[in-house]
Amino acid sequence: MAKILTITNQKGGVGKTTTCVNLAASLAATKKRVLMVDLDPQGNATMGSGVDKHDLQHSAYELLTGKSTAADAIIKNPKVGYDVIGSNGDLTAAEVELLQLPRREFRLKTALAPIIDNYDFVLIDNPPSLNLLTVNALAASSGVIIPMQCEYYALEGISSLIGTIDKINQRLNPNLRIEGILRTMFDPRMSLTKDVSNHLVDYFGDKVYRTVIPRNVRLAEAPSHGLPVLFYDKNSRGSVAYLALAGELIRKTTQELKNSQKAEQQEA
Repeated sequence: MAKILTITNQKGGVGKTTTCVNLAASLAATKKRVLMVDLDPQGNATMGSGVDKHDLQHSAYELLTGKSTAADAIIKNPKVGYDVIGSNGDLTAAEVELLQLPRREFRLKTALAPIIDNYDFVLIDNPPSLNLLTVNALAASSGVIIPMQCEYYALEGISSLIGTIDKINQRLNPNLRIEGILRTMFDPRMSLTKDVSNHLVDYFGDKVYRTVIPRNVRLAEAPSHGLPVLFYDKNSRGSVAYLALAGELIRKTTQELKNSQKAEQQEA
């Protein structure tokens, strides 16, 4: 069964979409089966994956409202190595329609259930706000990756997000936990960056990924070409960083699986 990870932060401009697209490509490059789900009406992750958001026959909107199945909505995307469920402006209407539908918080989880065994990882991109779309993502996921810049305002924002995750954990999804904190747009030359980074490590410990994502021009340029940075400039610092993050995530997932199997054997 796939490991479903939501990539979210209630603060905008911290690299959520960049992380979702480039981590998906990097995991796929290691021969993992990956599905990326775009739940942001802006559709940036869709476009950044080389899919035209204006030409979607079945999008996340149809998926959430029951007008399409996951099998119909999935776009096979050999160009980047991972599959995509895209989104566009139609998804804005889903927020209103979901209010009238049964089990509105679990629409995504239910829709993905028939195809989940076809993948190793499912990555979900979200809008920079806590709305019913984000709640659906959190209710469907086992883990949350939180990209954040190392600045003091980000520290204030992350405490609010953790409170949200705790509420979802208590009310909707007892399996939900923080998978990791990812430091993005990292500039080690700035003392503020180092100070905030140290605070994160002191507070979250091994939840903070060892990999940091640097400020990188190639990362910023790649979306305009409809490509993850791995296919735009594979030797760039941004590409190398996301490949390292994928490796870290895979190692962590493998170790968790071994620990779980060991615990089951001891109980038996």
